[in-house]
Amino acid sequence: MAQLSVKIPKERIGVLVGPNGRVKEEIQKRLPVELEINGETGDISISLNKDATDPSLLFKARDVVAAIGRGFAPERAFRLIDFEDNMLMIIDLRDIFGRSESDITRVKGRIIGKEGKTRQIIEEMTETQVSIYGHTIALIGDVEQIEVAREAINLFIKGSQHTTVYKYLQRKRHELKKKKLELWEGSPLSSEEM
Repeated sequence: MAQLSVKIPKERIGVLVGPNGRVKEEIQKRLPVELEINGETGDISISLNKDATDPSLLFKARDVVAAIGRGFAPERAFRLIDFEDNMLMIIDLRDIFGRSESDITRVKGRIIGKEGKTRQIIEEMTETQVSIYGHTIALIGDVEQIEVAREAINLFIKGSQHTTVYKYLQRKRHELKKKKLELWEGSPLSSEEM
């Protein structure tokens, strides 16, 4: 039987289980998987149900569990199930700054912004979900959205000014909207209507 495991912070186990086990049940209902949760270690074992036919759903379940473990509310993590083209990307700031807590804290503060404003702007401009938790920054969105959000975060990591990052986001948002419009206008339906 196909199986994957993922480790999440122990303090996120309660969120994964949910009130009266509702979040765990919802994941198991929406994806044909079984979750075995070790509350002591934070280890989660994910296996496909016997009647499951698509093994890729195991990876989707792993991403939903990992997203909740990286600070997303379950409703936000369920975007990975609800939208076929959505994916999870986790940026581990320890890979960039090593164990320097002061650098990690500084960059997280820059990305969150005053009263969460910068994080909100990144989400709105890229149509992604952003979670800053522990030593990670996690993103949920489609490939293009995540790429733009990731680059904005890289600009903050490199020390770019907020106005520089906002201008980049504005330009990319305009490019993405233009691309979507061109795709829509080039569709067979729109040319038949003319």
